[in-house]
Amino acid sequence: MQGLFIEYVYLILIILALVMLANKLRLAYPIVLVVGGLALSLTDEFSTITIDPDLVFFIFLPPLLFEAAWQTSWKEFWKWRRVITSFAFPIVILTSCVIAVVSQAFIPGFTLALGFLLGGIISPPDAISATTIMRQVNVPKSLVSIAEGESLLNDASSLIVFRFALAAVITGQFNLQEAATSFGLVVFMGIGIGLLVGIILYAILRWLPTTPSIEIVLTLVTPYCMYYAAEHFHFSGVLAVVSGGLLLSNKRQSMLSYQSRLQGVNVWTNIVFVMNGLVFLLIGLQLPPIVRQLGDVSLPSAIGYGLVISVVLMVTRLLCTYGAALFTRFASRFITVADPNPEWSGPLILGWAGMRGVVSLAAALSIPLVVGAGQPFPHRNLILFITFVVILVTLVFQGLTLPLLIKKVNLQGMQNAIPERRQELIIQQAITRTSLHFLEKTELSNEHIANLNERLSIDSRLLSQELHEPDKTRITNLMTFQRTYLELLQQQRTTLIDMNHKMEFDEDLIRKYLSLVDLEELKVREKLVQEDTTSI
Repeated sequence: MQGLFIEYVYLILIILALVMLANKLRLAYPIVLVVGGLALSLTDEFSTITIDPDLVFFIFLPPLLFEAAWQTSWKEFWKWRRVITSFAFPIVILTSCVIAVVSQAFIPGFTLALGFLLGGIISPPDAISATTIMRQVNVPKSLVSIAEGESLLNDASSLIVFRFALAAVITGQFNLQEAATSFGLVVFMGIGIGLLVGIILYAILRWLPTTPSIEIVLTLVTPYCMYYAAEHFHFSGVLAVVSGGLLLSNKRQSMLSYQSRLQGVNVWTNIVFVMNGLVFLLIGLQLPPIVRQLGDVSLPSAIGYGLVISVVLMVTRLLCTYGAALFTRFASRFITVADPNPEWSGPLILGWAGMRGVVSLAAALSIPLVVGAGQPFPHRNLILFITFVVILVTLVFQGLTLPLLIKKVNLQGMQNAIPERRQELIIQQAITRTSLHFLEKTELSNEHIANLNERLSIDSRLLSQELHEPDKTRITNLMTFQRTYLELLQQQRTTLIDMNHKMEFDEDLIRKYLSLVDLEELKVREKLVQEDTTSI
């Protein structure tokens, strides 16, 4: 046990080094981690590490899905709900059908049921890689929202397809009507259980005397409760976590204290970072055991099958995204849609962002070794190898070329009607005016309130000036101010550190003010990054 723990400590240290390398090379860290895992798999020390599907599905998947749902904007999710649901359900099912037909025709001994099983495994894209790349490049918010929303639902639909296909392979029977009824039950009951657990947690946090530590721990435990409760009754644990996470995310302001919101972000960010790093590194580490299990199938043939399926998968997704865009244009004649005339560049980017990830590999690994009277599961090892090749090809090839594609195509037409920076100025101005209006009704009877009123008045004038002056002048002035302010904060930090050397000052008090300086620097640097991005 101790040796296993130390092994994973080494893996985490390797992850940190590889992520730093990815940042240096300006690459999405999932790509570097998978390639790094491949390199590590060739060493004796790490060649025996394997992925336990139960570990992925129960330990890793619930918190990763919950955090994604928590970060997702419900407003954006609802705005693009038709596109997201078409990507998450019809496209996943259609992709599974195409893979089933192609694999049956191309791979010797493959039945249609095995093809559907393979399709259910490799149909869901991994949005972590796509959104990581999109955030490194100036991509419209709508594309990121669609990719994030798709990732919340496509795992559930693909795992349901996988479940039914697995049952068909084992029993040799498939009833379409029964499968459709079961599909609906699994979906709606999974959502219902997630909402029920979410409502219970909301009531606890809203009305019981909790502390920030209790609230944060409860948010960590909740996704596991949602997932286990749904899976225990054979419903969709993924949809339970997603639906419950979206509900609680929408209620965070009323159920969590401000301390919990601030502290919880740091806790969740670091936990999810480590988990994502581990799953991508573990993908790369699976190469030796998967190759060893190929058995009678030659390695060149298996690689050929994997490459063909990868190409079919990429082409199918591109065609599906353009099909969804055409359907949106047609549907806009009869119903109100978020974008009645989608640009050609959006479907191209979303289609090319279909990298596969750990859910696909975990699903393949969860295929049983035997069926029926002790007979080996047909083509299990080949399915596992094809899945690995698909993940590797899509993650590395599409992942490396996606930034270049984004830079080449014209995405200007998909930008928000009001630029993000201007929206921010309008919001700040509204907040400032509301504050001044409130202070006008307040008796300005002491110097602190009068000083606050004066500062808000100055801020209001500056914001009005920023909204009306040319963008280039505004950005130049603001960036000059921000850089000067950063130097001022560094001087404040130096002064506090010097004061901490004196015995008469309480170190806890000094640390408190150092934290305030850090928080102020964080806000300034975030604005500085926004301005740099806007000026590109």
